Amino acid sequence: MMFDSLFHPSSIAVIGASSVEGKVGNALLSNLIDGGYDGKIVPVNPKSKEIMGIRCYGSLSEYNEKVDMSVIAVPVKFVKPAVAESISSGAGAVTIITAGFKEVDKEGARLEKEIAELCRLKGVRLLGPNVLGVMNTHHKMNATFAHNMPEKGGISIISQSGAVCAAILDWAVSNRLGMSKLVSIGNKADINEIDMLEWMGEDERTSVIVGYLESIVDGKKFIQTAEKVTSKKPVIILKVGTTAAGVKAASSHTGSLAGTDVAYGAAFRRSGVIRADSFEQLFDFAKALDMQPLPRGKSVAIVTNAGGPGIICADAIENAGMSVAQLDHQSATALKKKLPEAASIGNPIDVLGDADPDRYHVAIKTALESDAVDAVITILTPQTMTKAFETAKVISELSHADKPILACFMGGRDILPGRAELVSKRLPDYTSPERVALSLKAMYEYSLWRERPARVLTHYPVNKRRVERIFKMYKNMRRSQVGEAEAKKILKAYGFDIPNGELCVSADQAVEIAEYIGYPVAMKIVSRDIIHKSDIGGVKINLQNSEAVRDAYDLMVMRITRLLPDIRLEGVYVEEMASKGREVILGMSRDPQFGPMMMFGLGGIFVEVMKDVSFNLAPITKDEAMQMLEATRSYEYLSGIRGQTAVDIESVAIALQRMSQLVTDFPQIKEMDINPFIVGTMGVQSVAADARITLSEKWIENG
Repeated sequence: MMFDSLFHPSSIAVIGASSVEGKVGNALLSNLIDGGYDGKIVPVNPKSKEIMGIRCYGSLSEYNEKVDMSVIAVPVKFVKPAVAESISSGAGAVTIITAGFKEVDKEGARLEKEIAELCRLKGVRLLGPNVLGVMNTHHKMNATFAHNMPEKGGISIISQSGAVCAAILDWAVSNRLGMSKLVSIGNKADINEIDMLEWMGEDERTSVIVGYLESIVDGKKFIQTAEKVTSKKPVIILKVGTTAAGVKAASSHTGSLAGTDVAYGAAFRRSGVIRADSFEQLFDFAKALDMQPLPRGKSVAIVTNAGGPGIICADAIENAGMSVAQLDHQSATALKKKLPEAASIGNPIDVLGDADPDRYHVAIKTALESDAVDAVITILTPQTMTKAFETAKVISELSHADKPILACFMGGRDILPGRAELVSKRLPDYTSPERVALSLKAMYEYSLWRERPARVLTHYPVNKRRVERIFKMYKNMRRSQVGEAEAKKILKAYGFDIPNGELCVSADQAVEIAEYIGYPVAMKIVSRDIIHKSDIGGVKINLQNSEAVRDAYDLMVMRITRLLPDIRLEGVYVEEMASKGREVILGMSRDPQFGPMMMFGLGGIFVEVMKDVSFNLAPITKDEAMQMLEATRSYEYLSGIRGQTAVDIESVAIALQRMSQLVTDFPQIKEMDINPFIVGTMGVQSVAADARITLSEKWIENG
């Protein structure tokens, strides 16, 4: 396989090996020896003849045999020669521990690029620079400078940060969490997260992939790779560096609301990646997915020896979007017969504070056997009669069922024996109900992903040529802001219903258009310099006659030219009044990594005030369009609540798909809003009342 030299090397050269404790080269050599690596170890250091009982070479060129991988830990100025020696010695992989490259300055970036190109030309894979190293527990290989070597297991780690790798290893050892592979990708001069994701997806000894990422090199390729991998095994990622800081202001509503974090969230949902919001969650989710079967549904039974923690857990389950199971009559009868009279046989099932392990056994077994239960959470709190260790053994005996059992042993010193027993039996244990509930939610959502139907896109018949002609006109004019009149022509070409209207440049022409359309009409100022027309009095509605139209035109133009004397005024757009309905916004902002990102929310001014919006990456299916609608609080309002009349929800889903097709067909569209999109009741036409399109300036300049 492509990365055999990295994960299964038969020989490893440590260039920069040292006999001095505290040196990176010393730690690397020690870890390989102490970890039990049974391949050939080749220390390289011109100042030593022997290190730790192993012959040391002045340079790798003195070693006459082939090496599979070299691990380089020398000062920056010696790195490139060390890489050249490694290639000459037949290395298939080179790991550069040394820092001081592109993360430092331009000279470092130049040198890093040269080294990467040298490896590429010779077909050698480069890990780093600026990494902790690489580990494979099943190969007894710890080629890192972190001394912790976890037990063998199925969890593999990809981390952009060496320090986070070290913390992961320490945490895994202290919690006896089994691991398979760990790779620190650092500066990603060659090997990156997509390479590792793809390889670990095929690795038979990796059951769960965990990632810590600060950036992604190719968003679209990441989605394609992740979707393929998550169809076989779970991928959990903590993505950092996605706050609003550094996000540039955008001209559209969608662009201003769709920050980098939103794009990553949409990308992860599209590709089936489970997103962790904290370092803690990475392993809460990983151990549950590694150690337990997936739930078939979201109904959860709670077994507890105290009422308060049971209630906390019930709240946590509901807050996580799961549900507290309603036990069937047969299960309730069985519990009533076998549990004390004071016990609660509802859900939570309270086996009381004096519960012995047998009582836990009865409750857990009954819950597992109930068809109404998809998963069981077992809570234990330390009371005088509590036997934490023995109860943990009961849980482990029952954990071979086809339903997940997650334990929550709450407390400190008194429950430590029980927690140790759970860990020894490879059972996931949590310290709080909230953590266990969120882990179960992650398991359930992943089970839904695994069983998802195939994505089927609807391709609507459209007039692409008309849109091409309009965009060509704007390119020739070197203008990025598409006016409302042309924007609506584009929408019409893609099957949107729009009110009849035309652009005018005089009051007389405005009246003529209004007379042709029929009253009442609306009038809107048209200028590439105005983003939000209503903010400056650039919109007039319900104009009932020619006098009102003439007055509105004169007043609108006069006020706006006084307020903005340098404005590039194109005219006024006169159109028929749209039918009454609910106003929503449909939008798109093109993310530089992941491409066109669709937005839906309540329209008009409410999008700014409420910010009740949802996002998804184009192209979207009908199901994904409906999911965007259902993800907002506004969905109930549109569906009809408390006597309100429901609107044509399906027309919104279709409009989202049509916009998705448009922005996918034309990558030069940078941002786009239809605001408002007026949604009528069933049988009433939904129309795009206003639209704004921004083209890529790079496309205009370069084509």
